Amino acid sequence: MQFLRTAFWVVLVIIIMMFSFANWNPVTINLWGGLQLETKLPILVIVAFLAGSLPFWALHKATRWSLKRRLENAERALAAVTPTAYAEPRPTSPTPVPGAPTPLPPAGPDDRAGTNSGEP
Repeated sequence: MQFLRTAFWVVLVIIIMMFSFANWNPVTINLWGGLQLETKLPILVIVAFLAGSLPFWALHKATRWSLKRRLENAERALAAVTPTAYAEPRPTSPTPVPGAPTPLPPAGPDDRAGTNSGEP
């Protein structure tokens, strides 16, 4: 993409240079109050082009700034309501809690309720 951008600017500069060399004629511009400005035609055309594109450039920058602000506000609002993507993993084996009762061991075959294992 950078190559295309560079190629575009090189072609544009070559076209401007060809226009300038072909039209390097003095031009007199009548200003207010009897003032006259004598300049070369390519300079006049380039200045007029830049003056005409200035409002659209300013509009582009203002729109881009506004959209960037809206996007940042939306991203902040989304980050505030979205939980974190990766929570800390829970341990797989329970860790003993101090002061909690210890669980009883599983009952064996002789420890069933209702039987007298101690009697013959």
